Amino acid sequence: MTPYQPPPQPVEIEKRQDGQVRILWADGHEGIYPPVYLRAKCHCASCVEEWTGRRVVQEAHLPKDIRPLTINAVGTYAIQIEWSDGHNTGIYAFDLLREICPCKRCLPEGIPQP
Repeated sequence: MTPYQPPPQPVEIEKRQDGQVRILWADGHEGIYPPVYLRAKCHCASCVEEWTGRRVVQEAHLPKDIRPLTINAVGTYAIQIEWSDGHNTGIYAFDLLREICPCKRCLPEGIPQP
């Protein structure tokens, strides 16, 4: 049996001037999330079909100039982002955000290009 591991916790979440989202994690890890990449990872029912899991929103079809307008806490487990394309129903759990961190250490092959 694997011992319980608490979900990762951010200590800072910042919407940067260039539109990227910066997250500093409690263990010192830092992730910088490009806006199109992060918007494409939304798991809400508008972006992913509930029954099949098929992604409806594709990164290639998102505006290249998309930006987060606001970032709000959802309890102690997630954030909700209001995007410049009008989308605001997605909740990004902290464990998902850590899992999809696009830094060179977490994603050595780099961010997939559309």
